[in-house]
Amino acid sequence: MTPLPEDRSGRGRLAVIRRPARSVVSLAFARSPLRLLTPANHGHAAWVYTSSYGGGLVDGDAIDVHATVGAGACAFVSTQASTKVYRSPRGTRVTLRAEVDNDGLLVVAPDPVVCFARSRYHQTQRFDLAERAGLVLLDWISSGRRESGERWAFDEYVSRTTVRHTDRRLVHEALSLRASDGDLATRLGDYDVLAVAVIVGTPLAGDARRILTRVKHETTARPPGQLVAAAPVGDAGCVLRVAGRSVEDVGSTLLGFLDFVPARLGDNPWARKW
Repeated sequence: MTPLPEDRSGRGRLAVIRRPARSVVSLAFARSPLRLLTPANHGHAAWVYTSSYGGGLVDGDAIDVHATVGAGACAFVSTQASTKVYRSPRGTRVTLRAEVDNDGLLVVAPDPVVCFARSRYHQTQRFDLAERAGLVLLDWISSGRRESGERWAFDEYVSRTTVRHTDRRLVHEALSLRASDGDLATRLGDYDVLAVAVIVGTPLAGDARRILTRVKHETTARPPGQLVAAAPVGDAGCVLRVAGRSVEDVGSTLLGFLDFVPARLGDNPWARKW
């Protein structure tokens, strides 16, 4: 991919710490085109929403965010809306690095990435967890502007995620979709949404086991054309995969499996979702 110009880079720095009654954002710095919003909520976790000026990523955008969650702190990080990736011959890039200290919890649950026709998107995520830290991560992509006749019409989508626990690599997840490897719409058939959720860490071991058991013994009817699978990660985590035909259906399924998250946050960030 062609090197990206420095003047299109947006950098962010986020830190969440624990106060006696709740978690608070102690640092939130962003350079255009990135923005960080920190709305109030009724729970004990700190909420942070990312957005970009113009409502999406344009050719040459490079976003780099570094986040830390302190001991005993809890943070929810999401997006204001879906991440739109506009036509980008040179490409766009997003990098997220995060460290979570003992007894801390980080929930990263953005809306899906929507790649427009002829766009290029590279995403790299790395999470470093202390021994008693927890992570919930949602990473998903839709086929594009389906209502405009675009389905999997982008040039390239690459996402790489690494989770390390006490300096040992626990998860390495990668998805590469390139039009140069063959027509994407043909290869992906009827599927319009691909999603992965990672639930890892000692504080979430019970939640991960319940997800694995539920997927194994699921008898509830799923929306037509939806696939759900899950695999264990060590003895305190799992990776959940969902493929489906609409953001609404896949989102509803994901939130059903992640129904433990609102209690962990003390409030429900998805109360008005799907």
